[in-house]
Amino acid sequence: MMLISPEYAALNAALHESDQEYGTSGHKWAGAVDDLAAKSNAATILDYGCGRGTLKRALIQLWAGKDGPLYDVIEYDPALPERLYKPMRADVVVCGDVLEHVEPECLYAVLDDLKSIARKAVFLAVATRPARKHLADGRNAHLLVERSPWWVPKLINRWQMMAFQDMGGEFVFIGKAV
Repeated sequence: MMLISPEYAALNAALHESDQEYGTSGHKWAGAVDDLAAKSNAATILDYGCGRGTLKRALIQLWAGKDGPLYDVIEYDPALPERLYKPMRADVVVCGDVLEHVEPECLYAVLDDLKSIARKAVFLAVATRPARKHLADGRNAHLLVERSPWWVPKLINRWQMMAFQDMGGEFVFIGKAV
């Protein structure tokens, strides 16, 4: 089961290296992820494809003034050497602005991997439009530009849908592990 090819991991690592804004959108989901973790009675959150780690930093800011971190936040990104390790299971798995970057031939392996490591719930935010950024080989950074009706059957085949919101250009799917 291949989650990412070595060539594509290298292209993503190069984009992270050359563009300091690449991999920085995670913070915008902090409030919703915090709500999901609370509703799921979670102890752990895994940011799968964490990029520069803005989700974890935003969650820590959100918890400021409370009795320490509310959840253990684990970061994983196969394109960043400091975050490259096989993720362990977590109560809530977050994949924000990641799935559209997955190589088409690896998509089902990635979805199955997410299913196998999410104990309680998943929070998936998926862009349905081309990215503004391009890989060094000229391809758009969003390899999978598909509308939500293409994605949803693949997701509800793995998780029980708890919430769905299409925001035009991206959608959020929250699923319960089954």
